[in-house]
Amino acid sequence: MAVDPRGADLKRFLAEDPGGPVVMLNLLRFAEGGRELYERYAEALRDSFLPRYGGEVLYVGDGGSALVAEDGQAWDTVLLVRYPSRQAFCDMVADPGYHEVTAWRTDALVEAVLQPTTEWTPVS
Repeated sequence: MAVDPRGADLKRFLAEDPGGPVVMLNLLRFAEGGRELYERYAEALRDSFLPRYGGEVLYVGDGGSALVAEDGQAWDTVLLVRYPSRQAFCDMVADPGYHEVTAWRTDALVEAVLQPTTEWTPVS
């Protein structure tokens, strides 16, 4: 199952950039004992990397039983993180210091969705 973005994923992510901020939707499914590892990763992200790259956690919460979903589509945790740009996100994941802590995330998860979202422009 997919957990981490690869080089081709990041290139496509930047190529599709509409400009402006991006909110990353994270849907996380933990491995056995993975929540504690992920919390260690999240602490490093919050303390060191998000401030450096202008990121901000908008929401984090535990997933409950899905009201509408196919079997296997329930998630352990939902996380929304806002970045000032797609480039800021890519710069963060390219940071050598980030590479030192990202293994905690990789080992913590059995599956993840990392989906960029852009805010709708209000219709007048």
